[in-house]
Amino acid sequence: MKEVTDEHLLMRIRRIKLLILDVDGVMTDGRIIIDDAGLESKHFDVRDGHGLKILMRYGIDVALLTGRKSRVVDHRAADLGITEIHQGIWNKREVFDEILGRRNLVAEETAYIGDDVVDVPLLRRVGFGVAVADACQEAIRAAAYVTEHPGGRGAVREVCEMILRAQGRWGDVVARVELL
Repeated sequence: MKEVTDEHLLMRIRRIKLLILDVDGVMTDGRIIIDDAGLESKHFDVRDGHGLKILMRYGIDVALLTGRKSRVVDHRAADLGITEIHQGIWNKREVFDEILGRRNLVAEETAYIGDDVVDVPLLRRVGFGVAVADACQEAIRAAAYVTEHPGGRGAVREVCEMILRAQGRWGDVVARVELL
């Protein structure tokens, strides 16, 4: 993971209280497998999931905001302990505003990870907008940061660590593990 040295970007990351994620192409590699019985499956990276669990353990909330509907997403969210899930959402900005209102947050206190054109409005609006390495060009141009890793293959973990490092908490994560 490349180290963030831009002080303005670090100041923005330090304010983050909520990370919102798109799912397909961000938490997954974008592939959707549908078998002969019509059952859907997706590929999730275990290190991305562990990064999210660590992030939540250290006080950063996580929400999912995705354009597709899938029971697989419900299962993955439950496994990770993510309780705020919004699926089948085309107008992500509208739901984003509702989330902020309910949580008494401002846009600058949120981070968003996306990969496609429907994510551009949020990438521009949040305090820390992130596009995964294999995102479309419009998302990459709108983002404050582009991950080194592609979606579903370490991009989420990269951002989780970046937030915890910027907020001075990564050392606590490592020290906690060393005590085990």
